[in-house]
Amino acid sequence: MKVRLKFDTPADSNSRKVKKLIEGSRLSTVCEEASCPNLGHCWGQGTATFLVMGEVCTRRCGFCDISTARPFALDPSEPLRLADTIAEMELKHAVITSVDRDDLKDCGSMHFARCITATREKNPNTSIEVLIPDFKGKLENLQRIWDAGPDIINHNVETVPSLFSTICPQSNYQVSLDVLRESAERGFLTKSGIILGLGETLEEVRSVLDDLRQNGVHLVTIGQYMQPTREHAPLVRYAPVSEFQGLKEYALELGFLHVESGPLVRSSYHAGDALETILKRGAEPKIG
Repeated sequence: MKVRLKFDTPADSNSRKVKKLIEGSRLSTVCEEASCPNLGHCWGQGTATFLVMGEVCTRRCGFCDISTARPFALDPSEPLRLADTIAEMELKHAVITSVDRDDLKDCGSMHFARCITATREKNPNTSIEVLIPDFKGKLENLQRIWDAGPDIINHNVETVPSLFSTICPQSNYQVSLDVLRESAERGFLTKSGIILGLGETLEEVRSVLDDLRQNGVHLVTIGQYMQPTREHAPLVRYAPVSEFQGLKEYALELGFLHVESGPLVRSSYHAGDALETILKRGAEPKIG
C-alpha cells in the first residue's frame, strides 16, 4: 500500500515575507535545517522556529537532518538579531531551539539564555517557547535557562528507551526525563515529543507517555518519522492515522494539558495555539 503525505509549500506572500526576513537577519531556522514538512504551513502563518548556536550539531542522531561536524564559535550578535527579527515579524509566540554544543564547557547554555533574555526585553508581549538540548543534564546549565524565564520549556525524548543506543547514541533517556522533571518542579510548563516509525512498539510508546506524565510534562507532540536520506535511520513503518488518534486519547486520559498527534506533527506544530488553549483553561506558565 502506498502512503502519501501532503506537504504545504511556501509559495504565498506571507511565506516569502518570512523567508526574506530570516535571510536578512542571518538567522537559521530548524524549519529549513531539519527539512520540516510543515515549513510552508507555518511560514504562511508568519511563524518560524529559530535555530541558534549554529547550523551544525555535535551529536549525530539517526533521525535528524541537521549536519554533524565541529561547530564554529558562537556569534555574540545573535541574541540581539534574534530579538529584532522576532519584533519585526510581530510574533505573539516565538519558538527558539538550538543544536547540541557539547564542544562548549557550558554546552552553550549561557548563549541560549542570552537569546531568551534579549527576546523578552525586545518583545515583552511575546510568549517564548524553548526547545532545549539536554545540556548534559547539568543543573548549572539548566539553571541559566530557568533564570531567563521562558514560558514553555520543551525537550524531546524523540524515541523509546530500547532504541536510544541506535537512534540517539549520545543522549540518555533518563537524563531527558530528569531535565523535564526538574523544569516542571520549578513551575514551568513543560513539553516533549516522540516520533513513530523507527521500530518501536505501541506498548513502548504508551510507556514513554506514562513516563513523561509522571515526570510532570504538560504538553506532548507525536509525529511520524520520515527518513531524510538513505544515510539516516531506516523508516520501519508508517503509523496509521487511527494509531495517532488512539495515542492522543490515551495521552489526554493521562492528564496532559495539550496533545498534538498526527503524521505531520512536529515539536513546534501549532505551538502558539497550544499555549493560548492552556491559558484559556486557567493554567499559568512561569514567566521571568
